[in-house]
Amino acid sequence: MNRIFSIFLVFFSGIVLVYAADGVKDSVLLDEQVVTGTRMETNRAGVPFSVSGMTTADISRSGQYNVLTSLAAHVPGFFVTERNVLGFGVAVGGSGAINIRGVGSTPNTQVLVLIDGHPQYQGIFGHPLGDAYVSSDVQKVEVIRGPASVLYGSNAMAGVVNIITKKAVKEGISGDAMAAYGSYNTQKYAFTTGYRSNKFHSFIALNHGRTDGIRANTDFRISNGYAKAGYDFNRHWKAVADISLADYIANDNGPVFSPAPFHIDILRGKTALSIDNRYETTEGSVKLYHNFGHHDLSDGWISDDTNTGLMAYQTFRLGGHSQLTGGVEIKQYGGTGNKGASANELKTVNELAAYALYQQKFLQRFTATGGLRLEHHSMFGSEWVPMAGLSSRLSAGTDLRLSVSKGFRSPTVMELFTYAPNPGLQPERMMNYEISWLQSFFNHRLTTELTAFLSDGDNLIQVVGVGQSAKRQNVGKFRNQGVEFSARYRVTGNLALIANYSFLDSDRILLAAPRHQANLTANYQYNRFNLNVSAQQVSGLYTAVNQPIAESYTLINARLSVAVHRHAEVFVSGHNLLDQEYQINNGYPMPGINMHGGIKLTF
Repeated sequence: MNRIFSIFLVFFSGIVLVYAADGVKDSVLLDEQVVTGTRMETNRAGVPFSVSGMTTADISRSGQYNVLTSLAAHVPGFFVTERNVLGFGVAVGGSGAINIRGVGSTPNTQVLVLIDGHPQYQGIFGHPLGDAYVSSDVQKVEVIRGPASVLYGSNAMAGVVNIITKKAVKEGISGDAMAAYGSYNTQKYAFTTGYRSNKFHSFIALNHGRTDGIRANTDFRISNGYAKAGYDFNRHWKAVADISLADYIANDNGPVFSPAPFHIDILRGKTALSIDNRYETTEGSVKLYHNFGHHDLSDGWISDDTNTGLMAYQTFRLGGHSQLTGGVEIKQYGGTGNKGASANELKTVNELAAYALYQQKFLQRFTATGGLRLEHHSMFGSEWVPMAGLSSRLSAGTDLRLSVSKGFRSPTVMELFTYAPNPGLQPERMMNYEISWLQSFFNHRLTTELTAFLSDGDNLIQVVGVGQSAKRQNVGKFRNQGVEFSARYRVTGNLALIANYSFLDSDRILLAAPRHQANLTANYQYNRFNLNVSAQQVSGLYTAVNQPIAESYTLINARLSVAVHRHAEVFVSGHNLLDQEYQINNGYPMPGINMHGGIKLTF
């Protein structure tokens, strides 16, 4: 029944989209058409990867405060685990695990998160912390579905999430402030301001969120700060520097079948400097970044970690039909940690990489892409990473894309030296094969994408043995295949529809990777009113694999906002309006019907 419902929802969405399109004559280009998946802006049809995107307006209308949660309803094949009304947490019972096409892990070491192209992961555990990514800082988000290791290296094995931050675009001072309150004493406050004067621009964002949590001892609070400043030296050269901090405290009462209080106190931060150039025939960037963090957990674990790197790349347009991108990267990451009275001085790991990506257009309709990366790790040597793709403009509204690419993931410092360690580990590897059909209708008001993929992975790192004999080994293999469909349609100037569906078939039981996932979102604007309604249906979601537990559920969310003044908006959001009982993390029931409302001011 759930499978039938999923297929019916997508089929019905398609009928609605086509029916609503009848008679529409004018042309609207969608925001998703321009992406930066190859480190430079290009039309989505010419990118050799499968790329999905969300704008700041999409995120705001979703009623979600966290970027990753918003993506789960807009990107096919993308799923994020949750356990509370606010806050993902860390360690046993923690959520925020990202899964793309059935590839992901807990923690997130197979999906690379970037902020403005800078890698975001801990120096010891090798994964990002989703609580640090708040919607108020974001201009848009791009998700590469499938391996992008040729450009981004390790951790991009399953895909990439690139969060592109806001910047001031208007002369003078501008900004906004938001305050919201909702179920479980959940509170959210945000303030942003931007300033631009001639060649100088800056942006500052401050956030605070807190909740009492769904159950006793599941409270969470976080404070975030982000600042960015840039200077345009001339029309060819510019520099941007930024810094962000996230300080949060959370309690976890453990699964309902085995309560065990757990407390975390975490400070995460990052700073970066980018120097960019752009000419008629070439453009590129040099980026320096530094991530740092301090973790204090109630089980006795205390650690400090860093992740520092330098990236440089340049794209050359070689005539009107070809372009070449070349780049180098240097990374160093690690840290120190201890548990109780036992100190653990962890080693520092170094990585050095060089890559090239070449695109050639021929016969007016075809573009061939080839790329190669060489990554050298100080512990286990070199890794070659190839990719190849072919895209074809069959007609003005039809594009066909084929690609084969390799993904890999280097073992983390934790896997090499800490819990069940093995310094002799080798990278995890995956080959991905896919074909995509992109079609636009009605002067580009309706765009669709249908993708089929096959992923073969081996060398997966798993813990073998128990107790003192436990050791990590490269033993795992998998084969995932599936189909993804997405459609975006601007029906009129007032009504927009977004639909997507993903089907995943694997040769093993996967944790936190739904077999079927369907999403439908409708956004309607009438004068000062905006109504956003979304439906999500998930089936075949395993929350436990040793003794398999599968979940299926249907969620309805809605957000209504009213512009009471040209500088003021009030809003109310409702989540899980069908009052579904479901779990995403085993032993952590998700909230039933929950509401929040607030006000947003702009200046």
